[in-house]
Amino acid sequence: MSDRDPKSIFLSVVFPAYNKETRIAASIDATVAYLAGKPFAAEIIVVDDGSRDRTAETAGAALAGRVPSRVIRREKNRGKGASVREGVLAASGEVILFSDDDLSTPIGEFDKLLAALQAGADVAIGSRALPESDIRVRQRRPRELMGKTFNLLVRLFVLKGYRDTQCGFKAFRRAAALDLFSRLQTTGFGFDVEVLVLCRELGYRVAEVPVVWSDSRPSRVRLVRGSLGMLGEIRRIRRLVRRSRNG
Repeated sequence: MSDRDPKSIFLSVVFPAYNKETRIAASIDATVAYLAGKPFAAEIIVVDDGSRDRTAETAGAALAGRVPSRVIRREKNRGKGASVREGVLAASGEVILFSDDDLSTPIGEFDKLLAALQAGADVAIGSRALPESDIRVRQRRPRELMGKTFNLLVRLFVLKGYRDTQCGFKAFRRAAALDLFSRLQTTGFGFDVEVLVLCRELGYRVAEVPVVWSDSRPSRVRLVRGSLGMLGEIRRIRRLVRRSRNG
């Protein structure tokens, strides 16, 4: 994608994690195995968002002696958006991918996102809602309904044009990533929406790409509290959009 030194980091994989001591090592193992077959250099960054368990220690042990890596440990839980922001801004790669720590979208699906970037997109987002998407394990009905309702509200009140804003698998060209995440203000689960709003406002080209996805249970998002929190973030993002448009 550029003439940078081939020995430099091409891909940074950022995992935001919270109380994932029992899962993070398996995700790291799968990612390391995937990267071993690639012709480019890569790094893995795990951002522990104030976990109460041994997520950071487990991640560090799983990464030791393998690929270039970094574990960032936050003292307090601030939210997924804050963690992704910190990981992205610490990344060295020409391409920066953030992924849910449970790899609900398998790491191999990055090939599809990379193809979209190579075709001219600045940002490539995984989508569970396109006709070609492959949902292998569906969410429980109440949680699936919450997600669909959230996406509908986003399309109605904040951002049109995307079928799925919330899939935790998105890749960015480096310049776009640093620009977008340096501006990001949303610290919680609604941060993806603000990122896409910023893409539209700043003129970045976004490709929505169908991916394989499987629900990984249990989720840290609680239905009632999560719904109220997401609605609050939609309101905050609407205010940010209005403020931006009003100068």
